[in-house]
Amino acid sequence: MTQPSDAQTTMVGTTDVPEKDRLDEAALTAWMQANVEGFEGPIRLSKFKGGQSNPTYRIDAGSGAYVLRRKPFGPLLPSAHAVDREYRLIAALHPAGFPVARPYGLCTDDGVIGSMFYIMGLVEGRNLWDGSLPGMAPAERTGIYNAMIDTLAQLHTIDHEAVGLGDYGKPGNYFERQVGRWTKQYRAAETETIPEIDRLIEWLPRTLPVQDRVSIVHGDFRIDNMIFDAREPKVHAVLDWELSTLGDPLADFSYLLMNWVTEPEGRSGISGLDLDALGIPTIEQAVARYCAATGRDGVPDLNWYFSYNLFRLAGIVQGIRRRIIDGTASSAQAEKTVARMPGLAKAAWHFAELAGAR
Repeated sequence: MTQPSDAQTTMVGTTDVPEKDRLDEAALTAWMQANVEGFEGPIRLSKFKGGQSNPTYRIDAGSGAYVLRRKPFGPLLPSAHAVDREYRLIAALHPAGFPVARPYGLCTDDGVIGSMFYIMGLVEGRNLWDGSLPGMAPAERTGIYNAMIDTLAQLHTIDHEAVGLGDYGKPGNYFERQVGRWTKQYRAAETETIPEIDRLIEWLPRTLPVQDRVSIVHGDFRIDNMIFDAREPKVHAVLDWELSTLGDPLADFSYLLMNWVTEPEGRSGISGLDLDALGIPTIEQAVARYCAATGRDGVPDLNWYFSYNLFRLAGIVQGIRRRIIDGTASSAQAEKTVARMPGLAKAAWHFAELAGAR
């Protein structure tokens, strides 16, 4: 029997709530009684292991199981951890039939548990972290990958105006905004000089691709941000909408395609694996399936997009590094994540060079 990957064992499931992440259970219970339809106490809290961004808790109550996501306690970077935007999005997508958890309520009053939070339903199913999908038959892997691609295509073809999200993002070139945003986030959290990042900050704004479509963009669409059916290759819920906005759908799709050019280390990377033997689509097959579902003739050269995605990831990791220093990092995995920073910077510049940077 295939052993679970390190990420599968360390990032999936719940653990006791650490002392620094404890909540006022009486105040939370009272808020849920007043604001969550059908709620009945008492409650028992545990904390999900995965993720370093918005701390996420499981609530077991008399009326069933719920999930609470909150902003971290302590000092935060500007515009980060926008759980209110996250809640607004799932509240719009759920009635539209897109696979997200059921939204129950948003609390913007920091006085209840110490930070803004929202409650959603718990979605049962499988959490997958290892992109090679160990222990599965080839046909199962094909189904999982096709389900991911199809779910992303479904998101990108939702009429954002019709679901009430016409003002969810700013107009103009999405990548221009994002490069600017992540440059600011990186600089705000900077702890040392990394030459490759400085080069990217100069190169990316000069070489922005043309944007020809606008859609809802998830911002972090990857295998571990989904809950799959326990037996079928079906996505029951897409999670972690903190980075969502309106923008260029190629940002999401190229981010998903990063799996194919990332080394397999027990996470989403599948570069160098025998994809045919595993039953995993090639990058060309993934592109063809997505384009067919979204009415595209093809995608542009992907190297700029890969460079941008790694630069953005470096910005996120740098934020985690800053939170470790400030004592507000949420996960035991944060230190391991931060150790990837030099490799991220080098890889981002490598793809920039493939895209023509000198």
